[in-house]
Amino acid sequence: MKHELILNNKNIFLEGPILITPEKFFDERGFFLEAWKDPLFNKIIGSNISFVQENHSKSKRNVLRGLHYQIPPSDQGKLVRCISGKIFDVIVDIRKSSKNFLSWAGIFLDDETHKQLWIPSGFAHGFYTLSENAEITYKMTSLWSKEDERSIKWNDQNLLIEWPLKRNLPLLSKKDNEAKTLDKIRDNDLFT
Repeated sequence: MKHELILNNKNIFLEGPILITPEKFFDERGFFLEAWKDPLFNKIIGSNISFVQENHSKSKRNVLRGLHYQIPPSDQGKLVRCISGKIFDVIVDIRKSSKNFLSWAGIFLDDETHKQLWIPSGFAHGFYTLSENAEITYKMTSLWSKEDERSIKWNDQNLLIEWPLKRNLPLLSKKDNEAKTLDKIRDNDLFT
């Protein structure tokens, strides 16, 4: 598995997130890849984590989900993979002690490259669907908690995320449409 650090919108490497590209083996039948392998993954991220939940979502073109995160004690690390279609995946550093606080990065994930994005705790996450449909799987380090779940408005002017909308208005859930901007989020709803 190859892996690389991620540059944010200010061309600075983010501490924590890692883009992982599994090795693919091709023959006349198609291909084979190891999508995840516990000891190798833990070596790549430099930590010993366990995944406790995996979600699978399907989204139509122009669907935007996010920006979501959970606060402690239910904060989550996520391993995100697009298994069908193509998405523009976005992470936002919401760790107040980080030199990259409130910077963001956008990464294209698709079913051709099979790249995966490791998002440690302390980042908000969202994505925009670029293909007719896209299916995404997320492995998570803690269980979903309604009480600890938070959202940041996808088009928050404090972030200026460059979503590849091409003049389309994104399709949003009610929850995402009503998400708060950073200036309305309580300080203890961000990470230290």
